[in-house]
Amino acid sequence: MEHLGTPWGEFELVRHPHDERSGLRAWDAADEYLLRHLAETGWDPAGTLVVLGDRWGALTTALAGHGPVQITDSFLGRTATAENLERNGRPPVTLLTTRDTPPGRIDTLLVRVPKSLSLLEDQLRRLAPAVHAGTVIVGTGMVKEIHTSTLNLFETILGPTRTSLAVRKARLILCEPDPSLPRVPSPWPLRYDLPPDAGAAAGRPVVNHAGIFSADHLDIGTRFLLRHLPRGDFGRVIDLGCGNGVVGMAAALLHPDAELLFVDESYQAVASAEETFRANATNRAEFRAANALTDAEPRSADLVLNNPPFHSHQATTDATAWQMFTGARRTLDRGGELWVIGNRHLGYHVKLRRIFGNCTTVASNPKFVLLRAVRR
Repeated sequence: MEHLGTPWGEFELVRHPHDERSGLRAWDAADEYLLRHLAETGWDPAGTLVVLGDRWGALTTALAGHGPVQITDSFLGRTATAENLERNGRPPVTLLTTRDTPPGRIDTLLVRVPKSLSLLEDQLRRLAPAVHAGTVIVGTGMVKEIHTSTLNLFETILGPTRTSLAVRKARLILCEPDPSLPRVPSPWPLRYDLPPDAGAAAGRPVVNHAGIFSADHLDIGTRFLLRHLPRGDFGRVIDLGCGNGVVGMAAALLHPDAELLFVDESYQAVASAEETFRANATNRAEFRAANALTDAEPRSADLVLNNPPFHSHQATTDATAWQMFTGARRTLDRGGELWVIGNRHLGYHVKLRRIFGNCTTVASNPKFVLLRAVRR
């Protein structure tokens, strides 16, 4: 366990799911910089404190004594926050998702800059009506995460913005709220129709809330998978890491009697998947924000479709893929199949053979490979 020292005390923090072997901490220099800045500037914690995008709960845990409202798109981050609060004996706080109604008044807004610029815009526009002339607004991120476009969003939506000096490769965003700025609604979600080469989903509408990968067009990996979806007898199908749900929606069209489960750790993704599905299919379906298939019933599925991520914020890791593959094996019934699309260089076939004892290549091109593993 590692400990974060702050002006509000020292806290033992972990990510969720916790894996000591990963070597990844639950905070970084950006979190430390923001907390130190608040203490050094004599910040007044009175009123409503909102913490947006806190990755693993470091900011929320440190400031729990001031009753913060955390808003996050991440099921994993929200769960880590709850666990870290309990681990450190901190008082309970309000944990909201990006799909929940935000507070009507915000007196301090702390923003951990997300990887997705669209998610940042969507959330700032949703929160802007609650900001007033006296609101303290501070953003934070590593230098490589803060760009001119990031600052322009703060400036356009909230008010005059400047950045701090970089400290340990972290930077602060300091914004002075301007209530006279026009309050423009978020442009999200976006909608588009799938191209003719999208297999069973060709021409179908897709809904994308902010922050979803490849939100304004069909990415080439998913396009490749859609052209090769299995057509066997599958009564229970899971779209694991569903994103906007286009893969599960296509599977539902191919298997109109199948029951579907859409799973993602992003609340924005789950909302997108549900709207995409409802616009196109009538199967029985469930939509779940979760840690992969941790909560799924063993032997409850016949087919799992998966395009695993290989980044956790700025870190490149195969931990998520391992968890998805092992969870799929546990969740599949005997004879059930896991289909995985991925970049060729990621070597997923090696992992699948270790976990399932088998793996075959369904299709491939110079960039992607579609793999199939069967639960024996």
